[in-house]
Amino acid sequence: MPAIYQNLQTKLTTTPYTWLITGVAGFIGSNLLETLLKLNQRVIGLDNFSTGFQHNLDEVQSLVSQAQWQNFTFIKGDISNLETCKDACNGVDYVLHQAALGSVPRSIEDPITTNLNNISGHLNMLVAARDARVKRFVYAASSSTYGDHPDLPKVEDTIGKPLSPYAVTKVVNELYAEVFAKTYNFKAIGLRYFNIFGRRQDPNGAYAAVIPKWFVGLINNETVFINGDGETSRDFCYIDNCVQANLLAATVRDEAATNQVYNIAFGERTTLNQLYSHIKGRVAASNPAAQNAEPQYRDFRAGDVRHSLADIAKARALIGYEPQFSVIRGLDRAAEWYMKNLG
Repeated sequence: MPAIYQNLQTKLTTTPYTWLITGVAGFIGSNLLETLLKLNQRVIGLDNFSTGFQHNLDEVQSLVSQAQWQNFTFIKGDISNLETCKDACNGVDYVLHQAALGSVPRSIEDPITTNLNNISGHLNMLVAARDARVKRFVYAASSSTYGDHPDLPKVEDTIGKPLSPYAVTKVVNELYAEVFAKTYNFKAIGLRYFNIFGRRQDPNGAYAAVIPKWFVGLINNETVFINGDGETSRDFCYIDNCVQANLLAATVRDEAATNQVYNIAFGERTTLNQLYSHIKGRVAASNPAAQNAEPQYRDFRAGDVRHSLADIAKARALIGYEPQFSVIRGLDRAAEWYMKNLG
């Protein structure tokens, strides 16, 4: 573990703050909740259960002490309601804004709902956090912001044109945060996530992420589909790297590090064919039938970029981010959870 992150965890264990996590019942939100409660922090969680689940919160409760769980307050509500956002931000030190509709295909099918959640909801949260005078507002940005720009690796200051309604919303999120910084002296940091994966990631539904979906398919001896020729590549990033980035961004003391956006990834590229092989090998250890399973290839998906790879030098330099989990090590950690919970 990086020394700066270890020192931060030690400090937080003895210094309680109040945090707000939007989307707390979701994949990333519930992992942030688990970490903060284990560090004896007070947490307010906001979720409308549109993409989050009660069973994620139940699992977190089973992993922390009763005293730690008492530090959690849940609000069932929607970020599209400004008053709900204001109530949630009351008395909060740090906001970790994760709530969003995060699917490219969903945004193509229903851009209006994506806009309502990802732009109007984001603006509501900015206003509520500004009025509550929070110390820091950390929000989930996205690698989709790079759009059609072809260069690799992706560097924060160089983006292209968005390729989907979802990508448009994430570009607008960054613009709003920048304007709030200049207009209201607001302290915000955007984290451009690159294909986060790990425990409690939902494998179900039309918009499920590829890693849990493939685990389920191989565990249950179902056909796994790969969009395109399988040579599309991504910078897959394990959830613990993402949690580290959020906590560092929220608490960094250097003022020059605020009002910035950062790539949050591992900094390595993995093709879908390579990923399939990695997952198949892990599933086959307990389900030998998976060893002979072959994927079925189909058309490329609309709105997807061909290759993605992050330059994480800026996050390393300014907030002390030092990812510990490659895709291989992350899959090693996640496989046990996937095998136990997704079969």
